[in-house]
Amino acid sequence: MIAEAAGRLFFASGFAGVSMDDLARELGMSKKTIYRYFPDKRSLLAEVLDRKFAAVESRLRAVEEAEAQPFGVRVEQFLIAAGSELERIGAAQLATGRGDAMLRHYVEQRMDAVVYRRLDELFREAHLRGLLSAPPELLSEITRGALERLVTSQLPRELHWTAADLLRATVNTVLYGAIRPAHSGVAEEVPRAVVPAARDDEYEVSP
Repeated sequence: MIAEAAGRLFFASGFAGVSMDDLARELGMSKKTIYRYFPDKRSLLAEVLDRKFAAVESRLRAVEEAEAQPFGVRVEQFLIAAGSELERIGAAQLATGRGDAMLRHYVEQRMDAVVYRRLDELFREAHLRGLLSAPPELLSEITRGALERLVTSQLPRELHWTAADLLRATVNTVLYGAIRPAHSGVAEEVPRAVVPAARDDEYEVSP
């Protein structure tokens, strides 16, 4: 009951804007009773976030289990699910905004464990199946940056797109490229990035 009420207040007014007095009034109980279960506001917020991230994890696990879907569809559905859930709980703002450094570190750890490790595994799996021409680590890094940026961006409002639309466009751009094929009737070869097999200095010959 305490964590549920705290979650409502934290996400309505912001963590910094809610005091333990506010929470006690909301619950109709004394602060002493709250402190019996949670020694401070930070520990209470950690409990609230644990519950929120557990819900995110449950939704992403359901997406992961849809293995019959084509790879591009799985990535798209994963990112849309992750983006909508992270946006709903304000995780990106908590991880990158000002405030409690320990709280930011905690949220970063949870985002990494719940979302980004799963995304890394998805790209590694596709790489092992021969579905990717670029290193999975590169795709993970690009997609991670796009996801974090989009859930805090004003771009959906400026383009009159939903966040889900932008995440679909991100998947299409990352996986399939942003250059449209020529329509002149003549096939045009789309340039492909050359992935180096090894660092140049490994082949340098000493004078």
